[in-house]
Parts: sequence; structure tokens; C-alpha cells
Amino acid sequence: MRHSTCVRFAFATALFMAAAGPIDRARGGEPIFPFPVRSDSLPNGLTVISIPFDSPGIVAYYTVVKTGSRNEVEPGLSGFAHFFEHMMFRGTKKYPQEKYNDVLKGLGADSNAFTTDDYTCYHMTIPATALATAVELEADRFRNLEYDKPDFQKESRAVLGEYNKGASSPFLILEETLHAEAYKTHTYRHTTIGFLADVKDMPNQFDYSKTFFDRWYRPENCTIVVVGEVDHNRLLKLVREHYGTWERGKSGVTIPAEPAQDREHAADLKWPSETLPVLLIGYHIPDATHADGPALAAVAQGAFGEASPLYKKLVLAERKVAMMIAEPERKRDPGLFLVLVRARKPEFVAEVRDEIFQTLSRAAEKPISPDRLAAIQSHARYEFAGTLVGPDSVARAACESIAIAGSIDSINEYYDRYTKVVPADLVRVASTYFKPENRTVVTLFAEKKP
Repeated sequence: MRHSTCVRFAFATALFMAAAGPIDRARGGEPIFPFPVRSDSLPNGLTVISIPFDSPGIVAYYTVVKTGSRNEVEPGLSGFAHFFEHMMFRGTKKYPQEKYNDVLKGLGADSNAFTTDDYTCYHMTIPATALATAVELEADRFRNLEYDKPDFQKESRAVLGEYNKGASSPFLILEETLHAEAYKTHTYRHTTIGFLADVKDMPNQFDYSKTFFDRWYRPENCTIVVVGEVDHNRLLKLVREHYGTWERGKSGVTIPAEPAQDREHAADLKWPSETLPVLLIGYHIPDATHADGPALAAVAQGAFGEASPLYKKLVLAERKVAMMIAEPERKRDPGLFLVLVRARKPEFVAEVRDEIFQTLSRAAEKPISPDRLAAIQSHARYEFAGTLVGPDSVARAACESIAIAGSIDSINEYYDRYTKVVPADLVRVASTYFKPENRTVVTLFAEKKP
């Protein structure tokens, strides 16, 4: 089966998020992630999780590696987490690339992967009867990945091609600039795909690639999540058989902490072809496990969602804005509260920017009405619950929670806190985080033709 990669940019999820319809388990007071979870750990640190789901004959087999671009601490060597998303499909002695693909094709399986700032995820959807084959295939490539220098250089050039494709859109340079301006120390300073100079130099870093793989692709850094028609005891037996002698790693790194920002950072960009002007604003906020996360999410919806006064004014009534999105990032380390706007004309940008600042200032002074907050809380629960429609989406949600917040339980904990947010909490977080000295503002305009 042919593999295609997917780099997840910081606000890509928000750009393509679709609202979901209500289902029973979204009701307040009930666990939003209601599925039974069984978990075991092997002596080598590998965690194995099974989640029964009503999908007769089908299972989703996910492996989450708690390594993303966040872990790329050495100068000049960004982009390797995403690079291994590619290389992991290169094959082993037992299952070379073509044989691996042929086995999956014969099973009618779907296999792919994606990389984020915080983790890398490998996933396949297979017949339940093929579980033993999946365990053997995945254990083999995680333990015995094999590639030579020509293979490495070929794939690194493919990564450069992917970078160039992404750079054909203004959103990559926007995200790169925001990261570089907002972060001066932490590795979130570079995006998931890495600095362009590092990607260009990647073909020369064959030896380092072996170091990166040996450091991070270790059992204690991985979790297997299987969702669907699965028997936990059988899964655990298979995993012990194929992964049990995989050795723990012997090295790690220290991720540098980002100091508090003490002044506003700003950058203005020019785009060489016609495009609508874009405004991207980021405010530093805590990591995904912080208690303020739900209140920040409620501010994003209340201030910038489709039912907000600002959206109705700028997007619907005055039509000065073509798109308006806001979200607090859920990151393993402190991230950003993002506001992304595409204005219809360059002359609207300054006014729109000031409207955003004023809206956040008001959020720090005037509480939202209890009825409006209740509607936001209900929408958030329905939206998330509506995504849990199959074994693949359940596995993906579980893996994200494990990688970013440390456990699947954090899903229910987060939405339980969300239901307990009160209007005063929104005022408090707005006054705490939405200060001028805590923000970074990036604007992008099309270059004026002579």
C-alpha cells in the first residue's frame, strides 16, 4: 500500500474542523469518552491498550511515538521526527517495502502516519482476523527498520519536495514566522517539518538519523492502541511475543523552557502572488494539562465563534473578513492561543486587528452571560463526541490524549472541567493571558505590482 505523509500544522485542525451533530453520550454529566479501556505495560516499558468498539470485523491499530519536532534540540537538525514518518515505510530485511505493502494490500488494510510538534503516530485499519499479522509487521519495522545512505538521501529529498509544496501556500510562512517570533528558546520555535536550511542539509545527516532513531524509537516511548473487535488478552500475548525483547533506550534530551515574553513581537510578510491578506495572532498559554484550558477554549468560541458578535459583524454583516478562527493549542508544553483571520481587503487589516484586541479586552472585563456559556459548553461536548464515530477516530483521540496529556483519562477530565467553567473563569483567563506584552502578531499582504 502506498504511503502518503501528513504534517499537522499548528492551526490546520482549526482550518478544517467541522461541527458535529448531537449524540446521547455528549450530554453533560456523562463521560464524553465512554469506552472501556484496558491497559498493560511490558517490562521494557511498552504500553499496550485495547478499547472494545462496536465495529464487527474491524480494528484500528495505532502506535503513538511520544516524539515530535519538540524533541529536536540539536541546532541544525530540525525535521527528523517528520523525516522518520517517511522512513518508517522503507522496510526491513524480513519485510522490504514492496513486501510490506503487498501484505497490507492483500489484507485490504489502510496504513498511514502523521507527525505533530509533540508526537508521531502510525496507524492502520485492518480486519480483526489480521491482528496477528499487524502486530508482526509493526513490531518488525519498529525494531528492525533498515535503510542505507542512498535510501536516506532519496527520502530526505522527498521531504524537501514536501516542504516546497507546503511553501506554495502562505500559511506555512505564516506559521514559521509566528513560531520564530513567539519562541526564542523552546523547540516549538521551528515547525513540524523543520527549518528550511535544516531540511536542505538533511541529505548530509545520515549518521545523525541513526542516532535520532536509536534515541526515540524505543519501547518506553511508544504506546500501542487497538480499537474495535479486539480481545485484550490475545493482543497482549501477541505484543509480548513480538515486542517483548525490544530493548529500552539509553539516552534522552532536555527540552529548553521558554521564558515569559516581556514585549509584543510582530512581523510583516509579503507574498509574491495574489492572495487575501492574513492576520495571525498568538498569545502564550499553559500546556494541555493546565486547569485554564477549558476556560480558554470557551473564550475562543465566545469571542470568535460563528455566534459571536465579532463574527456576526466582520464576517456576516460588514463582510470585511472571509475567515475567522480561534483556538487554544493543546500542547505538551506551553503553547499559543491562536487567532487567524483572512481579510477581504488590505485596508481592512488594521481595523480588524484592533477589533480583535478590543474584543479580548472586553472579555477580560465583562463576563459572558450564563446562557451563552452554557451553549458554548454544550457545543464543545457535542462537537467532540460527534467525532467518535468509528475505531479509527476513537484510537486517534486516545493517542493524542496519551501523547499530549499523559493518559486517555485526560479526555474525560478535560470535558468534566469544561462543564464546571463559570463566566468569572473566562474573565480571569482573559485578563491573565491576553496582554499586549504576551502576544505575537504576524500579518501577510500580497506584494504590490509596479
